[in-house]
Amino acid sequence: MIDVDRFPDAVLQLDAQRRVVGSNAATELLTGLRLEEMVGRRCEDLFDPRARNGKPLVDSGWHSSARLRSVSRIPEQEVRLRGAGDRELKVNLTGRYERDERGALVGAILVLRDAERRGRSSASGIEIVSTVSHELRSPLTSVKGYTSLLLNRWDRLGDEQKKMMLEQVHHDADRVTRLVTELLDISRLESGRLVLRRQLVNLVDVAAAVVEKLQLEYAELEAETSFPEGFPAVWADPDKVEQVLTNLVENATKYADPRGLRVLGQVGIDEVALAVVDQGAGIPEHELHRVFDKFYRSAETRPTGSGLGLWISRGLVEAHGGKLTAQSVMGQGSTFRFTLPSGGVEERHRA
Repeated sequence: MIDVDRFPDAVLQLDAQRRVVGSNAATELLTGLRLEEMVGRRCEDLFDPRARNGKPLVDSGWHSSARLRSVSRIPEQEVRLRGAGDRELKVNLTGRYERDERGALVGAILVLRDAERRGRSSASGIEIVSTVSHELRSPLTSVKGYTSLLLNRWDRLGDEQKKMMLEQVHHDADRVTRLVTELLDISRLESGRLVLRRQLVNLVDVAAAVVEKLQLEYAELEAETSFPEGFPAVWADPDKVEQVLTNLVENATKYADPRGLRVLGQVGIDEVALAVVDQGAGIPEHELHRVFDKFYRSAETRPTGSGLGLWISRGLVEAHGGKLTAQSVMGQGSTFRFTLPSGGVEERHRA
């Protein structure tokens, strides 16, 4: 049994009605409240938790995502709490829901960390701006150059030249749009303000569209999709799912081998999965656990890109209640696989 009093971060245990049933010494130090003052009281009455915009977090009960049995993780977010003497606390909150064998919610474990003492956010923010600015420079320079040529030499350019330049401008504009989307996703993921616009998504169609679009961009790409008969639709944000899959297929094209790529659909008990399998050189074992780190770029490949795509993709998948993992065998290739809960549609209709 792990002694939670040895944890450096505050830990709170709540029951199904959000009443405090346990905490550790770090919680008392952070909030200024003794355990006996907290036990048995609802967290909303005790701490009045609010988002950064001041909106109450649990004014109408648990977050709506808690109704989905497959959702267990509580994404990290900055929260304002009321401590002893009505002192305002800014904390970074994360945790997980606790469920019984039927998937019913029985409580939650929350981990709180003093946001004022967490200086890494500002440092990483500067690094993100620097990295994305560098990535934006190339497509914007291209757009500026080609549009200048078109404006100044329109009558002297042939139709094929004009078409080529406009296609490049279109491609670079898409790249800028994706970089801006990534920048916004970083902000929303780190602040816990990511909003998923869930709807019924046909993953077979999404996979086919992603492959078709990337084949227009990468002429050397050879990829096939394979899904079992009757592959179920999922309740998810179609734009975010497409973003994740596009990133995985594009990474395999650029850094592994564009030939022989496979996008496979798999069906589990409570989840479905999409796997992108390549036949590249593989990822060294000592680097495999780092591929989802922010800003990480392998020294074994061309050190291009922002190093943010896989980190963002993992955050988007986890926001859906799924997982993104990587496996690799040197000389044989790599598999990036992400899961999505398959019970969301039925559970939503029952709610």
